[in-house]
Amino acid sequence: MATLNPYISFKTEAAEALEFYRSVLGGTVETTTFESMGDAMGPLDDATKKLVMHGSLTLDDGLVLMASDTPPGMDHIAPSAGVTVAMTSADMADQPRFADYFARLSEGGTVGMPFEQAPWGDHFGQFDDKFGVSWMFDVGDGESTGA
Repeated sequence: MATLNPYISFKTEAAEALEFYRSVLGGTVETTTFESMGDAMGPLDDATKKLVMHGSLTLDDGLVLMASDTPPGMDHIAPSAGVTVAMTSADMADQPRFADYFARLSEGGTVGMPFEQAPWGDHFGQFDDKFGVSWMFDVGDGESTGA
């Protein structure tokens, strides 16, 4: 079975971001550091050794969000450079849960559009979180054009 997962690039905040997302969304975080690669990456300073080479947050419903830090020598590309993490549902029963996720994940960030009923009928909102990651939430009844 194939999957399609958001993979967010951080400068040095992947572990902190994944733990924050887990505190809101639930699930399990797993990380591998650059240090665990042994000498495959060449000599690393102590700070680089602790960076996340690969991390994932697996939610209880099986959704997966992946992330990594950027080691020295590689160009860091900001996480919301044209990409948004979208969480959508065609079940209006998810609206209260999504409203809670929206409120908690957007704390310390910048809300571009509050999570409220949109002109097309869904509940929709978008924000950049405190790590600079762009998110959008959309809950509809499956008959509108949103979810």
